[in-house]
Amino acid sequence: MQFSMIFEAQMADPSAANERQVLADCVEQALFAEEMGFDRVWAVEHHCLRWYAHMSAPEIFLTWVAAQTKRIRIGHGVVCMPFNYNHPIRVAERAAMLDSLSGGRLDLGAGRGATLQEMSAMGVNPDTTYPEVEEALRMIGNMWGGKDGEADFEWHGEMLQVSPHPILPRPVQLPHPPLFLACTKNDTVGLAAEYGIGALVLGFSGPEDIASLRKIYDDGIATRTKKRFVSSAVNDHFSALCPTIVLEDKDDAFQVGARGQRFFAEAIAHWYGAGPAPDPGEASADQRVEIEQSAERMVVHLHEAKIPVDPKGPFTFNLVEHAYGDWRDAIAYAERLQEAGADEIMCLIQMGTVPQAACMETIRLWGEKVIPHFRKKGAA
Repeated sequence: MQFSMIFEAQMADPSAANERQVLADCVEQALFAEEMGFDRVWAVEHHCLRWYAHMSAPEIFLTWVAAQTKRIRIGHGVVCMPFNYNHPIRVAERAAMLDSLSGGRLDLGAGRGATLQEMSAMGVNPDTTYPEVEEALRMIGNMWGGKDGEADFEWHGEMLQVSPHPILPRPVQLPHPPLFLACTKNDTVGLAAEYGIGALVLGFSGPEDIASLRKIYDDGIATRTKKRFVSSAVNDHFSALCPTIVLEDKDDAFQVGARGQRFFAEAIAHWYGAGPAPDPGEASADQRVEIEQSAERMVVHLHEAKIPVDPKGPFTFNLVEHAYGDWRDAIAYAERLQEAGADEIMCLIQMGTVPQAACMETIRLWGEKVIPHFRKKGAA
């Protein structure tokens, strides 16, 4: 079992001063994650999504983290692969540079960047995002050929044509850093299996849904013909998102976590479902009551993952059953994810309303209590 953290750079206060502080806080959390024994940090790529995600240049964030760490792996979770966001050769060049400078610690995920807000800013055609992501993955999977990757790259695809060119620099991890796909619905989990790459399950699914998605992934691995492999290097790895706040006082942890999740959902409803801007106001006395009283729902999409939301009501998600509580609660929930088939638990700690102190305390308790429990369990 591996353990990671993912960063959106969310913020309830999107002022320039607070934005700088939140980005610095994310770096502090990532560095502390290495100290506390986490295996990996992931950073998203989103554009123009005030409140929800200010992480628009993850390659810079990850480089800054890599320069100050020695062991922890650094992951693009994910690069927006449609060509108007990032040309595949530019993705490969940046990935290879970071892989080289970090000593071979990079993981490279792909996604669509599917909000209308983002696509309209970059001139991305919503109808071509899926084939563009697939072609980009195939290009990167074949970018460095021959011994030590010295062969020139040539491509004649359905959407792009490239005459022979050397792609420089070359990565430490040949033929390329491990590849992943953002997976938030059944179809994309199946695609990851067919492509022969890792699945990053980024929705707020509980353990039962994670188990069903894992079955789709395993079934896809068992039945694939290899014809859709994007590379000769297969990466069958299943990572599941785990929203978590862990404090010494479990009630406080639940309130902080539920408030963060509420803000997260309101930001999703704003950008994916045309809801109002997220409410940065104070938390109520009991977030659970607000959530349970949310009767009318609408479906919005977090990277196309269906989430029941009432954008008009005081709340958000219909369920707050994640790793919120003390470290014993976190172990119990993580064990359920492990039983569901997660190879990696991807902790979502940095949410818009969660104070930095709570984030750091959560990282500390995962590092001191939760991760060692699974390391001992694995050794046994």
